[in-house]
Amino acid sequence: MTWKLLAIVGLGLLTTACSQGDEMPADQAVPVRTMTVSKQNIQNVIELPGRVEPVRVAEVRARVDGIVQQRVFEEGTDVGKGQPLFRIDPAELRASYAQTKASLDSAQATATNARAVVSRYRPLVEEDAISRQEFDAAVAASREADANVAQIRAQLQASSLQLGYTTVRAPIAGRAGRASVTEGALVSQAEATLMTRIEQLSPIYVSFSQSATNVLNIRRGIANGEIKLSENDKVRVELLFPDGSDYGISGYIDFLDFTVDQETGTIQLRAEFANPAGLLLSGEFVRASIYLGELSDVVAVPQAAVTVSDTGSTVFVVDKDGKAAARPVKLGRQNGKNWLIDSGLQVGDVVIISNLQKLRPGTPVQIANTPTGKAPQAEAKASDNAADAN
Repeated sequence: MTWKLLAIVGLGLLTTACSQGDEMPADQAVPVRTMTVSKQNIQNVIELPGRVEPVRVAEVRARVDGIVQQRVFEEGTDVGKGQPLFRIDPAELRASYAQTKASLDSAQATATNARAVVSRYRPLVEEDAISRQEFDAAVAASREADANVAQIRAQLQASSLQLGYTTVRAPIAGRAGRASVTEGALVSQAEATLMTRIEQLSPIYVSFSQSATNVLNIRRGIANGEIKLSENDKVRVELLFPDGSDYGISGYIDFLDFTVDQETGTIQLRAEFANPAGLLLSGEFVRASIYLGELSDVVAVPQAAVTVSDTGSTVFVVDKDGKAAARPVKLGRQNGKNWLIDSGLQVGDVVIISNLQKLRPGTPVQIANTPTGKAPQAEAKASDNAADAN
């Protein structure tokens, strides 16, 4: 009986100890990173979808009639201006050229003889050995022969051009596309048969569409000083590929249309980029970040710090007791990786920007960083600008 009693007491003590070991401490503080709200100047970033377009496009078309003998370029490769692309059978045009050349030789012989007659008649008419009318007729025949020579020489030049067109050359330097005709195909000058296309891909354009209302707001912001442009007024653009990777080469806005598309209510913008490695391809869709000056005296928080729901938007702030408190906010527009806050936050509020999934109102928090008055993205951009300036 005594041994049974001791065993029961021991088992009870062990169960109690295990239960106490598994129990988590109540009100454990959650480590978080924070930022202190302040009015700041941040880069004005506008994100838009864009489409890559070549700077120049040349459609290579037939300028003579004939049969394609040979394709002398590799499809999808870079070609230089004037490089041969196709050869068209020149036999018929060579025969036409030879015929015109023979006609020119005959006309030149006739003109030489006519000039000789005029030379013989000139002293005779001065001696009244022939009539003036006969001499004038000889002069007219000589001039007509010279005109005939000039006409046939022009025909020979045109025939030479036509013969030259049997070698189809690249009108611009760029990337040659797929051949639209093959060896043995009949091409026509009258129908302007398309043979291939060439696109200039470096530099290259990226086109965007922006709401006319947003463009108007930007202009107003510039006029009233809310948006400050750089001294050189060059608007920088950065690109992201569809997979989210950064293109790595900055471009600049080089065109802004002043006509609103009646169907979409948008205005066209265009940026030019260097494309030395050919990574940007014509027709490709990309995501662009347009850095249009600076926004003055705004409140911005990282997008990750904002919870958006059907009932509104909230952020967590650290209250006076060191606990998380939900704060409803009115959002402005997105600016890069930040939200602009129109209302709901005051200067000096400490906003939590990490570990939000572990927080509930009233959860104790432990600040794991030194709070700053700038959103992380804004701090990063400021550092980049300082480095560029140095």
